[in-house]
Amino acid sequence: MNAYLALIRLNLRLAFRERSVLFFNYVFPLIFFFAFGQFMGDGNAGAGAMLRIVPMVIVIGILGSGLFGAGIRAVVEREAGILRRYKVTPISPAPLLVASMVTGWLLYLPSAVMIILLSHFLHGMPLPERPFSLFALVTVACLAFRAIGLIVAAVANSAAESNVLIQILYMPMLFLSGATIPVSMLPSGAQIVSQFLPASYLNTGIQHVMLRSEGIAANWQSVAGLVLSAIVGTFVATKLFRWEKEEKLPRKAKAWVLAVLAPFLVLGIYQAWSKDHIYEARKLDREVRRNHTRLIRNAMIFVGDGTVIPNGAVLIKEGKIAAVYRDTPPSPESLRADAIEAAGKTIMPGLIDLHVHLGATGGSMESGAPFDLAKTQRRSLAAQLFCGVIAVRSVGDFTTAALALKRDMDRGIWQGAELFAAGPLFTARGGHGTEILKNAPPQVREQADREFVRLPESPEQAARMVSELKKQGAQAIKAVLDSGFAGMPFQRMDRAIFTAIARQAKAEGLPLAVHTGDAADIADAAAAGASTIEHGAREKIPDSLFALMRQQGAAYDPALSVVEAVTHLQQRKTDLLSRSLVQQVAPSPDFLRQTRAVIESGKGAAFPYPANVEQQLDNLKRAWQAGVKLVAGTDAGNPLTFHGPAIHRELQLWVQAGVPPSVALQAATSNAAKIIGAENRIGMIKPGYEASLLIVDGNPLTDIAATERISSVLLKGERIDRQDLFDQR
Repeated sequence: MNAYLALIRLNLRLAFRERSVLFFNYVFPLIFFFAFGQFMGDGNAGAGAMLRIVPMVIVIGILGSGLFGAGIRAVVEREAGILRRYKVTPISPAPLLVASMVTGWLLYLPSAVMIILLSHFLHGMPLPERPFSLFALVTVACLAFRAIGLIVAAVANSAAESNVLIQILYMPMLFLSGATIPVSMLPSGAQIVSQFLPASYLNTGIQHVMLRSEGIAANWQSVAGLVLSAIVGTFVATKLFRWEKEEKLPRKAKAWVLAVLAPFLVLGIYQAWSKDHIYEARKLDREVRRNHTRLIRNAMIFVGDGTVIPNGAVLIKEGKIAAVYRDTPPSPESLRADAIEAAGKTIMPGLIDLHVHLGATGGSMESGAPFDLAKTQRRSLAAQLFCGVIAVRSVGDFTTAALALKRDMDRGIWQGAELFAAGPLFTARGGHGTEILKNAPPQVREQADREFVRLPESPEQAARMVSELKKQGAQAIKAVLDSGFAGMPFQRMDRAIFTAIARQAKAEGLPLAVHTGDAADIADAAAAGASTIEHGAREKIPDSLFALMRQQGAAYDPALSVVEAVTHLQQRKTDLLSRSLVQQVAPSPDFLRQTRAVIESGKGAAFPYPANVEQQLDNLKRAWQAGVKLVAGTDAGNPLTFHGPAIHRELQLWVQAGVPPSVALQAATSNAAKIIGAENRIGMIKPGYEASLLIVDGNPLTDIAATERISSVLLKGERIDRQDLFDQR
C-alpha cells in the first residue's frame, strides 16, 4: 500500500509541474463550456441549456483525461526510459497502473466540480440532487477510460502509434455518443453504432442523474459496464505492461484493446435489437429541450376557462408554467430566459380532441394501396400535434395497436399528441361499428371482431369486458346506443347490457363516452351516467333532454366536423381538401389527389346518412343556452375529417352555430381536460400546469379562424419543430 500511495503523491507533484496537464484538465474544459454556452444559449444559456452542456463537457473531459492522459503519457514515459528505472526496483506494474488511474481521477474531479458550480452560479442550473450518484458515476468512468488508455499505451510501440489508436477510439465516442451531437439527431445507422460505445452510456447516465435525479440503481447497466471495463482493463493492462520500448508485443496483442470493450459489445448487441437506449436518448433529448426557460411576452392570453388577459406574458421553466404576468413582466435577463416576442399573437392552452379514430386517415386511397396500421396511427398523432392539438381521446381503434401505441408514446419513443385510449367500442351484433369493415377480407373482419368491437351477450360478460380493458390500460369506455336510420338500420344494444357497462365503468373509474343517434339514446345514456354524449341526435333534441344532461353532468360533444364531411361527400364537394392545414399534414400530394378522385367519382355520395348540418348546429346552440357542459371532438379519421385540421374546423362550425368563440375554445381546452382526468396539468394557462401551448397569429375571440394561423406549438415547454414530426424514424 505504501508503494501505491507514494506513486500517487509523486504523480500528483509531477502533474502540477506540467502546464499541459493543467491546461487539458482545467482550461480545456472551460473552453468547451463557454463555447457551448455561447453556441447553444446564444449568449444567454439558461438552466435548460446547461443540462445539455454540462454532461457534454464532463464526458469530453473524462475521455480526454482517460484516453490521452493515460494512453499517451505512459508511452512517452516508456520511450523516455522513465519506466526502465522502475524496473530495477522491487515493484510490479500494478502500483504504477493503479497510481496512474487514481491520479487521473483526482486531477479530473476538480474540473467536474468547477463546471457544475459555474453552471449553477452563472446560469442558474440547479445543483444535482444526487451528488453522490454523480460522483460515483464520474469516478467509475474516470477509472474505466484510464484503464482503456493504459491498454492502448501497452500495445502501442510509439507515441505516434498510440495517438492513432486513441483517435480511432476517441473520435467515434466524441461524435456518436451524444457528447457533442444528440443521439436522436444522428442517422439511423449511427444511432445503432452509438450503442456499442462506452461514452454513450456515460453520457446517458450523467443526464439521468442530473435531469431526473436518478440514483446508481436506476442506471445499473451504465455503471456495470463501466465497472467491468475498469476491472478488465486494469487486469489486461497489467498483463500487457512493458517497461521499455525494446520489448515487443505480438500483433495479436492489440486485440486486447477490444477485451475491455466486451461489456459494451454485449450491451450494444442487445440495444441494437431492442433499441431501448436509442428511445431513451430521444426521450432525454426532449426532456433537456423542455427544461429550457422561456418568456413569451406581449401577447393576448386565453387562459382556458374563459378568462382573457389582453396583454400579458407567460414564463416557462422545466417544462411547466412558472408564472403568468398580467402586465409588463421582468426582463428576460433577470429571469435567465429566452424571450419569445408574441405581439399581435394569442397564447392559449393546446387543443384537445375528444373523439378520434387513429387507425383511419380521413382520406381515401386507391384499392390495393399499402396500409401500415402502426405507421398510420403514429402519423395521426404527429398531425394532431402539428396542428396544436396536445391530447386526443381515441374512442374506437384496434385495441392492441392503440394501447401499444399509448405505451410507446408514454415512453417517448414517438412524438405527437398525448394519447388517451378507450380501445374498442361496445356495441351489439349487427350494431353500429360492426358494419364498418363488412366488405373487408375475412381475416380483417375477424381481427376487427376481436380488436375493434366488444359484443357482450349478457350484463355479466359486459362487466368482465370492461374490467379486462381497464387491466389492459384503457382510459375510457366507448359504448354505442343507435338504432340507425332509413337505409341503414342497426341492432341497438340491450339496455340491461348497456347499464352493466355503465355501472362497471363507473366502478373502475373510467369515463363513459356514448355514441347516440336519437333522443331515446340520449335519455338512456344520460340516465346511466355517461360522461359524454357523442353526436347527440340526428333530429331536434328536446329541451327536456338538455335539462337531464345538465342535471346528470353529461357533457355534449356534437362532432359537427364529421356531419359536414358527410354532406360534402354526398354533394361530391372537395372544398375541405383545399384548406391550408389539410394540405400541410397530408402524407403526400398523391394522397390528396386520390381522395379528390374518389369524392368526385361519387363513391361516397351513396352513403344514406341523413346529414343535416343546420339541425346539428341548432342543437349545439340550444345545448349551450341550456347550460349543458360542452366539449369538442371531431370523429377525425372518417372521410374528409382529417387528424389535426378537424378540430380547427370544428371550432369554426361552433361559432357558425352561434356559440361564442370563448365558449368553443373552452370546450376544446379546460372542459376537455376534465373529461380525460387531466384538468390538473393541461387545458389551462396557470402556474404549475404543463407548458403545452398553442400560439397563433391574431385574435381567435374575434376571428375563430385565427386558430389555424399557427405561430408556435409548445409541448411541455419544448418548442416543437413541427415539420420534424413527420420525419420520425
